[in-house]
Amino acid sequence: MLRAGTSTSGTPQPSQGAGGGRAAERNLALATVGFALCFAAWSLIAPLAKRFQDDYGLSSTETSFLIAVPVILGSLLRLPVGMLADRVGGRRVLAAILAFSALPAVLLGYAASYWSLIGVGFLLGVSGSSFAAGVPFAAGWYERQRQGFALGIYGMGNVGTAVAAFAAPAVVNHFGRPALGWGAGAILLTGAAGFFVLARDAPRRAEPVRYREVLKAGWRLYRLAFFYFVTFGGFVAMAIYLPKLLRDWFGFSLVDAGLRAAGFTLVATAARPIGGWLSDRFGAYLILVVAFAGIAADAAVLAALAPAPRIVPVTLACLSMATFLGLGNGAVFKLVPHEFPHDAGAAAGIVGAAGGLGGFFPPLFMGVVKDTLGTYTLGFVGLLVFCTGCLLLTVWLLRTAPPAELRGISQGGARA
Repeated sequence: MLRAGTSTSGTPQPSQGAGGGRAAERNLALATVGFALCFAAWSLIAPLAKRFQDDYGLSSTETSFLIAVPVILGSLLRLPVGMLADRVGGRRVLAAILAFSALPAVLLGYAASYWSLIGVGFLLGVSGSSFAAGVPFAAGWYERQRQGFALGIYGMGNVGTAVAAFAAPAVVNHFGRPALGWGAGAILLTGAAGFFVLARDAPRRAEPVRYREVLKAGWRLYRLAFFYFVTFGGFVAMAIYLPKLLRDWFGFSLVDAGLRAAGFTLVATAARPIGGWLSDRFGAYLILVVAFAGIAADAAVLAALAPAPRIVPVTLACLSMATFLGLGNGAVFKLVPHEFPHDAGAAAGIVGAAGGLGGFFPPLFMGVVKDTLGTYTLGFVGLLVFCTGCLLLTVWLLRTAPPAELRGISQGGARA
């Protein structure tokens, strides 16, 4: 067990806020913007999925697979990307991801078949791995007692999903799909260059990444992965599937459905730093109890409404769910740098991969359920079951864990 600011050799380390408050704020802002651009690229297909379904005569299952494909590569890559960010620094890794993502963004404008769209979506998945690069980059600039709030701010890059949901249908309607691809590609390349030139990695210790040790952490790691599987996975699944869901339920246009889905993302994004801040003050597990209880209640409401949806209660349930999902996301990533202070990138990669996988399976399940039963009810029942399990686990942790551990801090300092 190590004290904060001390290496395994006992050598004092530079303060995580080294470089001054302005440097920390500047780099956090740059990382958040870069993450938002990556998330916008990650979410380019979902707002147009219903159009692709109509154009190519796809089933709900095929459309759901198209929506989910970017999520799977982004999830799997979070493991090596987190490790790489710990080793070479988040600045270079995040800039490289932004630059690479420009290619599939341009290709999206010219994909002319279902399988070409699948290929483009798979490549766009690289942008989804950006979260694991930015977590150690952002956390490294702040003292541990402020990392929950800092990572909550960084997580506001989720707003990129809202930007894509709102802008992609509008650009395609007015200028065509090639214009969307070239515009997105140009923005991503500009973002890559700007981040590489302006951002700086925080002072870091020169120790090798202990990736295997993180994987062997057992319960400390698995519980965070499970919680993020539900909170972030639920956010991603709802954010990317909501445009299609609203069109199926209420017949909205692509632009209207995208605008409403953007509202869901904005609420969840705004709630994320609040979840981190509340976790800093009251403990992450208490916030997770509240979050899982709220998500479960909203899932039950949507399951009941699915056979005969009504716009007002659906809207209230979705916005409430967005709030609780955002709070849960912020609470989980309050815990990550405290449980793994010297391997935050590797831990973020593993936990983030679990969250990404949580966003991959629900859209597929929803598509199969819709094709088989003609209603989305069973999909929301599945979310209810998972949230109930998480709620029971967090209540147990809240009752049994030492008070300091409930705040994400081990007795006597940060964990080794």
